[in-house]
Amino acid sequence: VQLQASGGGLVQAGDSLRLSCAASGNIASIQATGWYRQAPGKQRDLVARITSSGSTNYADSVKGRFTISRDNAKNTVYLQMVSLKPEDTAVYYCATENFYYNANSEPVAERNWGQGTLVTVSS
Repeated sequence: VQLQASGGGLVQAGDSLRLSCAASGNIASIQATGWYRQAPGKQRDLVARITSSGSTNYADSVKGRFTISRDNAKNTVYLQMVSLKPEDTAVYYCATENFYYNANSEPVAERNWGQGTLVTVSS
């Protein structure tokens, strides 16, 4: 699976932004898609995740402000972010959790990462 993330930018505190993660390749193998973020000098953390059945979960810091959704027709997962805060500044990455059987009928579980997209929130 190949992922293309987009939508980052420079916004002011309180503004909104929508990130997109377009997937291509073995779409049927995708079990879940997550948005992660990594601020300078910090580890990469999960922000929001949506499973193939539509279940979602969020980091406590973004609950009520961020919404993850998907458009199956476009093979795209979105992260709608509202009421942005300076502490939301980070590089945002999307990643898929994939499961499939390879040519030898062996189960394969893997995670694929997209390139990051920078979100900068000024105060």
